[in-house]
Amino acid sequence: MFIQTESTPNPATLKFLPGQSVLDSGTADFPSAEAAEKSPLAARIFANDGVAGVFFGTDFVTVTKDEGSEWDHLRPAVLGAIMEHFQSGAPVLAGEGAGQVGHAEHDGEDAAIVGQIKELLDTRVRPAVAQDGGDITFHGFDRGVVYLHMQGACAGCPSSTLTLKMGIENLLRHYIPEVVEVRPVAV
Repeated sequence: MFIQTESTPNPATLKFLPGQSVLDSGTADFPSAEAAEKSPLAARIFANDGVAGVFFGTDFVTVTKDEGSEWDHLRPAVLGAIMEHFQSGAPVLAGEGAGQVGHAEHDGEDAAIVGQIKELLDTRVRPAVAQDGGDITFHGFDRGVVYLHMQGACAGCPSSTLTLKMGIENLLRHYIPEVVEVRPVAV
């Protein structure tokens, strides 16, 4: 098994491409070792000292290290954990829909606007962000402000504010006049 490694815009995060499907659909975010209990693969990666977060896409695993660790030491251990997991035949996620994330539900008078926001996120933003090893999901809409949850390589990325303000906010404001601002939220 050959696993490719790619850097991301976030220097604390690396993207691992195992050359096979990780998730059938959606994403899964494990911001802590406790959250990783739902995933044998995430738990195996968190068993390495220095791992601060794990995120799964359909064909990649994104790992975020803590400040005190160096990729030169951590990368081989993470590669080994991913390889061991896929060779073991164990499931990536334990239980039905464990770890699956997506857009928050929203109904009411703004439902049509929120539908447009989610469609733009799904067609224009999320595919580009996945290339960098992360995901951005809709969290809420209130009085013209769109709240988004950043995951994987996007969470804590130095360029995430620029991505939100100059990229996503401008895109949404261009297509949806009711949008006046975009803000990140921590979940």
